[in-house]
Amino acid sequence: MTIGNWNGMSWFNPPPLLEIAAGDLRLATGDRTDFWQRTYYGFRRDNGHFLHRRRDGDFTMETAFTGRYEALYDQAGLMLRHDAENWMKCGVEFTDGCRHFSTVVTVAGRSDWSAFALPDGNGPVEARVTRLADALFVQYRLSEPDTWKMARLGYFPPELKSLEVGVTACSPQRAGFEVTFHRFVLTDPLSRDIH
Repeated sequence: MTIGNWNGMSWFNPPPLLEIAAGDLRLATGDRTDFWQRTYYGFRRDNGHFLHRRRDGDFTMETAFTGRYEALYDQAGLMLRHDAENWMKCGVEFTDGCRHFSTVVTVAGRSDWSAFALPDGNGPVEARVTRLADALFVQYRLSEPDTWKMARLGYFPPELKSLEVGVTACSPQRAGFEVTFHRFVLTDPLSRDIH
């Protein structure tokens, strides 16, 4: 199923500024929004913006997006969520003065974070997540002709079969991070092959 007009999706913590134009979803984040649980920093945040729909079992979801990354931890991408203590988000996050592809997996109320720098540029980034039983396969690409690259293969509890899935944006240090989501696609799993 391809969702071009964002119908049938619901907000967890809607952003203060939001519009849909020519099929794109444009938003600006609220002040100090984030998703994080405990690890290293000691705090808990569950007030990020998340537009979602329910999905049971295995699936692949994909989005393409652009953002005006300016402040530390500005972030946008994909999210899947069972509850406040079991979720995953991935996409672009601004840290150390540049864009990074970032993945946070949170299980039983403990978050971990992996990130790597992306080449300079402000063009769209595409993110894709495939759920297969106990695994999340995270991929990205920087332009349409390129091949998908692996960002992470992570564990997610297989007993949590019903999830909310969709797009997310946060700005832990400020308000007003501007993001445009160009599409969201949700299908059955594309493949078990990772190479």
